[in-house]
Amino acid sequence: MLDARRAIRSPTLGEVLDDLWLRQLHFRMFGDVWTWAGTYRVSDRNIGIDWTEVTAAVRNLVQDAQAWIGDDEQHTSVARFHHRLVAIHPFPNGNGRHARAAADYLSNALEVAPPTWGALTCSDTANLRTAYLAALR
Repeated sequence: MLDARRAIRSPTLGEVLDDLWLRQLHFRMFGDVWTWAGTYRVSDRNIGIDWTEVTAAVRNLVQDAQAWIGDDEQHTSVARFHHRLVAIHPFPNGNGRHARAAADYLSNALEVAPPTWGALTCSDTANLRTAYLAALR
């Protein structure tokens, strides 16, 4: 995954807010791990919307985010973007890591500090994933 971050130059705001770029990011992050990396899921999961709605939902997300950028405080836009992307859960696996990376790239494009993802405040890492998944549900 670090190789993916090195391989991707700092994208523009327009690139980050593009559904094709988001699929390419997933592929670059996980293409060496999963043959289906960068491909939206084709079945339902215990988290996320109905798989038949994923393509349209990601397109709606990037369009909505373009509107938020002008209206919201930038950190709020990043948080909303991350939350919606994870809630959609577009891929069979790697959604959390992908959404955090996409939010980091969005922060960079907006020239704001990226979220710390709890690194500065969380002392109980054993329960972090459980709490994260519970919050998504």
